[in-house]
Amino acid sequence: MKLIRGTVLSQSQHLPCVATIGNFDGLHKGHRKIIAQIKALAEQSNYPTTVISFEPLPTEFFSVKLAKPLPGRIYPYRDKARILENLGIDEFVCLDFSTALSEMEPESFIKDILLERLNIKHLVIGDDFRFGKQRRGDYQMLCEVGVQYGMEVSNTATIVQDGKRISSTRIREYLAKGELSKANPLLVDSYQLSGKVKHGDKRGRTIGFPTLNLSLPEDIVAARGAYAVRIYGLGGEALKGVANIGNRPTVSGTETRLETYVFDFDEQVYGKHVCIELVEFLRAEKKFDSFDDLMAQITQDSERAKALLG
Repeated sequence: MKLIRGTVLSQSQHLPCVATIGNFDGLHKGHRKIIAQIKALAEQSNYPTTVISFEPLPTEFFSVKLAKPLPGRIYPYRDKARILENLGIDEFVCLDFSTALSEMEPESFIKDILLERLNIKHLVIGDDFRFGKQRRGDYQMLCEVGVQYGMEVSNTATIVQDGKRISSTRIREYLAKGELSKANPLLVDSYQLSGKVKHGDKRGRTIGFPTLNLSLPEDIVAARGAYAVRIYGLGGEALKGVANIGNRPTVSGTETRLETYVFDFDEQVYGKHVCIELVEFLRAEKKFDSFDDLMAQITQDSERAKALLG
């Protein structure tokens, strides 16, 4: 999959494509329906598929601008890209959501970005997609401008499950409470976070629990605390373990990390890319009075995780 971030190509460089645009935080069932639609259209037209999103997400941009708390994100950029590649998308365009872009008139966004620079021939959007200055752009405007320039536009109806609309907001609420059994059916795939294993403080090794350390963005929405997990990327089969998401208050940590203790595994894998599947939330993160208390809790978490994972 080709990645374009921050800037977009000129029309002369970009091939005609079938595209969709949105936040796509979570890439849930509703998003998958849109992606399936652009893949089907691309197969008919022999055009590549393009997914367009933003960094930061518009809600994050405006939260910072208005000095409000960040809304929380389901997946970091790297996991969004990983999932899109696994879904067979040809190109992921991530636009820099800036003041200039937020104040762009929606008609200009359609003509300058979607048509001239990205050369979109068929655009598929969710039924709630809004864009441009004051969010004036909508499906009707896309259709009206698109017909003038040879761009077809389709929308996709919201998917309802258990009598409720499937949305990223709903999934965030579940993940923030550690309710993975409710979030996963809406996400389609089990909730996984990935990254390259980095050097940590190596304190876990000194107390008998060496960990794989991944950095996470501060606004990741998953509940802080311990999880039973499966680990992918360290061999043919998934490994089992226990992990903690948080900033390690016992050692006065400040960086948000995903630290994973892998059962029966003691290899050096720094720099290797791994995926950590959060299987079940065990407990909230807490500050322990001593390393002995921390060791006892990790031992208890590990026993619970082993029982849950089989």
